Amino acid sequence: MLIIFDWDGTILDSSDKIVACMQAGAREFGVEACTAEDIRNIIGLELSIAIATLYPELSADEVEALRAAYVRSFILADQQPCQMFAGVEESLRALKAAGHDLCVATGKSRRGLDRVFAGLPISSLFSASRCADETASKPDPLMLAQLCAERGYEPASALMVGDTEYDLEMASRIAMPSVGVSYGVHSVARLQRWQPLAVIDYFSGLLPIVGELSR
Repeated sequence: MLIIFDWDGTILDSSDKIVACMQAGAREFGVEACTAEDIRNIIGLELSIAIATLYPELSADEVEALRAAYVRSFILADQQPCQMFAGVEESLRALKAAGHDLCVATGKSRRGLDRVFAGLPISSLFSASRCADETASKPDPLMLAQLCAERGYEPASALMVGDTEYDLEMASRIAMPSVGVSYGVHSVARLQRWQPLAVIDYFSGLLPIVGELSR
C-alpha cells in the first residue's frame, strides 16, 4: 500500500516553533503578529499562500519579504531540531518492514524538507516526497496525484495521513482514503468534515488500520 504522510503536525512536533517563528518574522517585518490560533490554522499551506491568508492587505512583494523574515527566524530556531511525535519512528519502521511504500506530501518548501531530512535517519524510509513549492499547494490534490503516478498506484488504493483538513480535503478530492490525527493543529470536528476512515489519537493507531486495509 502507498501511504502518504503530511509532515508538520503529523510526524514532526513543530507547530509551536512555526507559530513562534511566524510571530518573530512579523515583528522583524514590522506588522502586528497574528495570534497562535490564527497561525495554526494556516499550517500546511504553501508559505506564501499562508502569509497572504494571514495578511491579505500585503502586496505580493511584501508577502515575499515577510516570508524571508519567517525563513530566517525558522532556520535559526531549527538549530534545535523538533522532536517526532511518540511512536512515529517505530511505526514507520514497522510499516516499511511490512512492505508498504511511504511518501511525504507537505506544505514545506523543498529546501526546508531536505534540511530536516538531512538530520533524520527515518528519511531513508520515504521513497518519494512532494513539497508545496514544486507543485500546487494543499488542498489542491495535485501532489497526491503526482506521488501516485510516480509510485504506480491508483488514488483509491493509497492512504493519506494528516493533521489538517487541508490534508484530508485533498485526499477526498481524488477519492483517496484518509486518516486524521487528533494531536495536530486542526480539531477533530474539522477533520471529520472530510469523512476520514478514522481520526487517531496516537500515531501507532495507524498500524491496525493499515493492517485491515491490506487484507
